[in-house]
Amino acid sequence: MEQVILLDENGCATGLAEKLSIHHLQTPLHLAYSCYIFDSKGQILVTRRAFTKRTWPGIWTNSCCGHPAPGEPLADAARRRARQELGISIDNVRLMLPDFRYRAVMNNGIVENELCPVLAATTSQIPQPNPKETDAIRFLDWCRFADSVADGSFVVSPWCRDQVSELVKLGSGPSCWPPASAHLLPSAAIW
Repeated sequence: MEQVILLDENGCATGLAEKLSIHHLQTPLHLAYSCYIFDSKGQILVTRRAFTKRTWPGIWTNSCCGHPAPGEPLADAARRRARQELGISIDNVRLMLPDFRYRAVMNNGIVENELCPVLAATTSQIPQPNPKETDAIRFLDWCRFADSVADGSFVVSPWCRDQVSELVKLGSGPSCWPPASAHLLPSAAIW
């Protein structure tokens, strides 16, 4: 049973809940993360969520997302999910947006409500997506991807859209993004 860390408005842990039980019309604030994985050419790996996912099924999004287990550092959680979702190992995991937060509502009323630090990483491996998690993958030029997300020609998950907007502010591409300080993370996140 996968557990998520529940949070108060200040990012402090208030308890644990079963992942399958929390996504509903009044999803409580909880800790998550998003990871943007780049290949050796600087291309971003984007994924389409499996059509069986409870939230945003069949929607394109960043490379991988997840929830750290209690006591699990975010970088370790990202490595774990990259193996589970994409069959790859990741390197050079860096903290980019330590305090990103969003709340999004699906057409059916299901809510995502996450404090979701954003990470960047690299891989030299060819993904082997887990069909229970990922329906399709693409490697795309970062600047073209960011532009197409910004102009709405490439529809992505609400968190990905907002994260891309923030990542663009860091610089022209992942090689020039300065890592964020871990002291800016919510207290419930371990770096």
